[in-house]
Amino acid sequence: MISVDVRDPDEFSAGQWPDWSFWKDRPDSPRAGGRGRVIAATATALASLTLIARAEDITHGTRSPLLTSLALGLVACYGIGCMLAPWYGPTALRRGRVMIVAVLFLLGAAPAVLLASPHYLTDLTYALSIGLMLLPLRHALLLGLATVLGQIVWMRLAQGEVAWTQVAVLVGVTAVLGTVFALSFTIGHLRAAREQVRRLAVNEERARVARDMHDVLGHSLSTMTVKLGLTRRILESSGDVTLAVGQITELETMARTALSDVRATISDYRTLSLDSELAGARMALRAAGVRPDLPAATDSVRTELREVFGYVVREAATNVLRHSDAELCTVRLGPDWVEVTDNGSTSVLTSAGNGLTGLTERLAAVSGTLEHGPAPGGGFRVVARGPAPATGLSPAQEAEPT
Repeated sequence: MISVDVRDPDEFSAGQWPDWSFWKDRPDSPRAGGRGRVIAATATALASLTLIARAEDITHGTRSPLLTSLALGLVACYGIGCMLAPWYGPTALRRGRVMIVAVLFLLGAAPAVLLASPHYLTDLTYALSIGLMLLPLRHALLLGLATVLGQIVWMRLAQGEVAWTQVAVLVGVTAVLGTVFALSFTIGHLRAAREQVRRLAVNEERARVARDMHDVLGHSLSTMTVKLGLTRRILESSGDVTLAVGQITELETMARTALSDVRATISDYRTLSLDSELAGARMALRAAGVRPDLPAATDSVRTELREVFGYVVREAATNVLRHSDAELCTVRLGPDWVEVTDNGSTSVLTSAGNGLTGLTERLAAVSGTLEHGPAPGGGFRVVARGPAPATGLSPAQEAEPT
């Protein structure tokens, strides 16, 4: 058997290329990494100002004017490149990053080679810092080690001794700038992660509000539609104004209740009663001409499950009103389960809609499950189960739907 090592993309690896994508996702927003980009570029620009001292040292040397001018030009190009690399390098592709680091190394090492001075290799600290920023850590450390060893060997061969102060400056400044880049990298990723968490929270809240609105208004509007149709038929057939006014009065009550539920949902203070949902389902089913067979009491249901079971009864009854041609709707309750069945055609409702999907999410929040599909004896069946009770129950209470 071949073993495949699958690495977590968020896990740190010394061979991983630094991901500075948060700098280019939203360049106009400081929160997306723009602030860190400015800090990194500014730190490198300020540090590279020490190259002015190197230019003065070259100017006061005894070398030929042509060689001095060429060395000064290389130092100037190197300084400009070190200032621009932290700004443009992180957004470049891998090949572009390698080219940037290579060009900086050539520009930084050229004056030392041209003037035969190993001390000038100390200026490569800025190129090494850019390497730590743009290259995988493993490659950047190898490059730094090679630079330090090269300077030590060159000093030993050319001068017979090593200027450890210059070597310490090369290592120390590189470590400081590398730390600044690492902090900027970490802070930028934390800000990007925070923005993503904020977006996910907003999307989740939108989904929750949409689900609650469906649960609140779906049942009420379906029942109101049925009663309006009944009122119209009464007025068209018999003209019984008294009966029609009674239906309209019930409609007004239902509209007020729905409005109250919407307000409470928006305020996140809405509570739902299983008893009230059974009463509402009984009234709505009767108005639609469906005979309700509902329990008279809910005492056997565990307290912590009554609200979510109320949503189950509401959604199942709403589906009967909307999608079914049933003549009978039956609700059965247990301590940790509820079953709603009808004797309508199973071809009318063949897949889970938003309501059943929302019920599944609600039950999952309380470690429960939802089952729905054709009933054994015909019709449609919805069964919701909560987590198993912690205490023993009587056999009558423990009986579940089969």
